[in-house]
Amino acid sequence: MTYKFWQSKRFWHWFRIVSLALILIVAGFAGYLYFKFDNMIGNFGTDVDVPEGESASVKPKTILFLGSDYREAHRSYNTDVIIVATINPDQDRATLVSIPRDTYMKPEGFSGGKANSYYARIISDRKTGYEPELKKVYSDYLGVPIDYAFVFNFNAFSQAIDELGGIDVNVDMDMRYVDNADGTNIDLQAGPQTLNGKQALDYVRYRQSNRGTGASSDIERNVRQEEVIAATLDQIKSFGGVLSLGGVFDALGDNIVSDIPSSEIKVMMRKYASLNRSNIKFIHLDGKWQSPYIYVNDEDVKKAGAELNMLLKPSVTDAKVSGTVSSAQ
Repeated sequence: MTYKFWQSKRFWHWFRIVSLALILIVAGFAGYLYFKFDNMIGNFGTDVDVPEGESASVKPKTILFLGSDYREAHRSYNTDVIIVATINPDQDRATLVSIPRDTYMKPEGFSGGKANSYYARIISDRKTGYEPELKKVYSDYLGVPIDYAFVFNFNAFSQAIDELGGIDVNVDMDMRYVDNADGTNIDLQAGPQTLNGKQALDYVRYRQSNRGTGASSDIERNVRQEEVIAATLDQIKSFGGVLSLGGVFDALGDNIVSDIPSSEIKVMMRKYASLNRSNIKFIHLDGKWQSPYIYVNDEDVKKAGAELNMLLKPSVTDAKVSGTVSSAQ
């Protein structure tokens, strides 16, 4: 009879020890991530209680995401990233609308100006409690109710991507721009590559060149934002991305301001952690450039708002209108 090590008592003894060690390591890592995640949420989540029937686990939500290009060198609070997103828990889908930063807007109660200027205008008057007014500006523009506002400093963006080990992107053009006043030094070559945090930030911010490369429009920047969002989601779901989540949570927690209840953040993270790129619809508004603004056609704005509102409709299983049902497409 042939001796087989895996049938021996010694093998099973070591197998049990190794298995127990792996279980303890996994449990310890999960506990570490939960601790980090809880601390992150505590830094910017609110303590507001959300009724069970209103929770993001059962009800679609619309969130305003603003990326603030604040840097000590110029102390500007302009928001170069403006995205309104609707998420639907039943369909496990999301629709994101990107508004070009130079879009001309004239919200009620304000003078006309660029879309990226209103956050700075509002917080200059009200350091706290400004979220309702901020949400109304973009809610009225797109014709969609906005539940929450989520404002992040670009430091969060850059640091989080560094923690993930970079993201894979196909850079669409050579990019070169230097500004010694604020330390900007964009130097990217076209082609597929892995970008670190600074490079990814340069990629989505690039607009003009002073070193012989081509210029870029706000519309092209919005397309790059969508590309980077999708690439970041892919990286987070990778094995290396999961191992890096602790550092990602640290980066985000120190650079975010939000009015989202902590309980809702946890629900959304659990519910949408597995959201695939194919289930995200990106819509970037286009328009006519007439310095210093982009003028977006009113009909295009209405269509974008309609796409967001579509995901706010109840699913077939939830619709209970006598004799009829309505479904979100």
